[in-house]
Amino acid sequence: MSDRVIKKRQTVVASEVGFAISVLFVIYAGGLHCKSVAMTSQVTLPLWAFVLILLFAAVTFASHFLFPSVRWFFRRRMERAVKRLNARLERPIQPFKLLRRQDMIQRLIYDPEITQAIVDHAKEEGVREDVAFERARRYAREIVPSFSAWAYFSFAIRAARFLSNALYRVRMVHQDARLADVDPEATVVFVMNHRSNMDYVLVTYLAADRSALSYAVGEWARVWPLSRLIRAMGAYFIRRKSRNDLYRKVLSKYVQQATGAGVTQAVFPEGGLSLDGSLAEAKVGILKYILEGAESAKRDVVFVPVALNYDRVLEDTILLRAQAEGQRKFRARISVVFRAVLRQLWLRVTGRFHRFGYAAVSFGKPLVLSDLANGTVDAEALSHAIMKRIALAVPILPVPLIATILLRDGAMTRAALEIAFAAALKQLEDAQLHLPRNSRDYAVEVGLRNLFERKIVVEEDDELVIPEEKKPLAEFYANSIKHLL
Repeated sequence: MSDRVIKKRQTVVASEVGFAISVLFVIYAGGLHCKSVAMTSQVTLPLWAFVLILLFAAVTFASHFLFPSVRWFFRRRMERAVKRLNARLERPIQPFKLLRRQDMIQRLIYDPEITQAIVDHAKEEGVREDVAFERARRYAREIVPSFSAWAYFSFAIRAARFLSNALYRVRMVHQDARLADVDPEATVVFVMNHRSNMDYVLVTYLAADRSALSYAVGEWARVWPLSRLIRAMGAYFIRRKSRNDLYRKVLSKYVQQATGAGVTQAVFPEGGLSLDGSLAEAKVGILKYILEGAESAKRDVVFVPVALNYDRVLEDTILLRAQAEGQRKFRARISVVFRAVLRQLWLRVTGRFHRFGYAAVSFGKPLVLSDLANGTVDAEALSHAIMKRIALAVPILPVPLIATILLRDGAMTRAALEIAFAAALKQLEDAQLHLPRNSRDYAVEVGLRNLFERKIVVEEDDELVIPEEKKPLAEFYANSIKHLL
């Protein structure tokens, strides 16, 4: 018997039982005593009982006749819209992403490996298996997304485009030509360095014509109503530091299923935001799960390095404060965020608003799993290879380069800075460099303007100086390109 038939029978039986129970309740509550009365006898009911009967009848009618028809109508419309959408995407939306969320959860928790993990968890924790099963179901509900093609392509991409261009001058610095030759049957995984929470927004916007990305999102986003929106965009939540074996098994199985089904994913190998601005060592957790999914499904995986850099990271002071305190937990108070938003609105109203410089993205050379030792490679070696390609693709922008020069050479005149800037450009001619308007002088002007606005650089006696209290901030930006120098 197929799963669909079983599920349909279970739904029908459940609805019939619920209807029968509701009718019995109304009969009992209304005090109906139908012993041996004629068929034409009148029965008197309290008003509240009559209203309940009408209510249950309406619910039963809707669940048996109205809702299935409405769902079928909208499902057909969605399928036609997705078909038109897939025709213009480089990588069509996979059927796995279009499954109903409840179906994905059921498929996940009834997997044989998860069933065995539930039994093992029950033994280890000394709890009943039904309790362990409910924990696994809770983990699955927490992880599994509820992708909506409408939410992603009608709302998310437009919002990402507007927000990105409102805050930054967005530039695509480099796009490797080999991206066009990626096997259409392979699973594509975008692997990115993590500089800011704007990374999600930028890559969603710039990859809009490629496919719908399924992000691995940290616990910061599990806040209502943000969590509902993020799930609708196809993201799945992960607890990065969880040591619970059952949770990690549920998470790994979901990633394996998504990889095996060819879902286009986007992950941050570093596992979190960079606290000091430099590239960090890659974590192997998610990469290991992806490799296991590719192996079990016999599907090739293509890792696409995506490198991001900014003239200004919105969370820079928060990240530096967390580093100084020696912990990764950091939280921006809502009052701080609200004041920052009001300030930017005021600057816009008064005509003094300048965008936060440039935000640049570079798509590096793809790494094909089947090309690595005949497709057999451990997660540790894979993570190093990925981070190396990300490092080579990091865009060089005016603010990081000027900060690097002033930290290295100390105070200097503007003329001396322009000479040092030109020498640095020659040294970095093979890197992914973005030179605004293809003009060295304009690049220096734009970079200094951003640094002056935040008092990271000041002028003293016709010399450009980084104040002592601002050096950590200058180093934060210089660190983003230090591996290229």
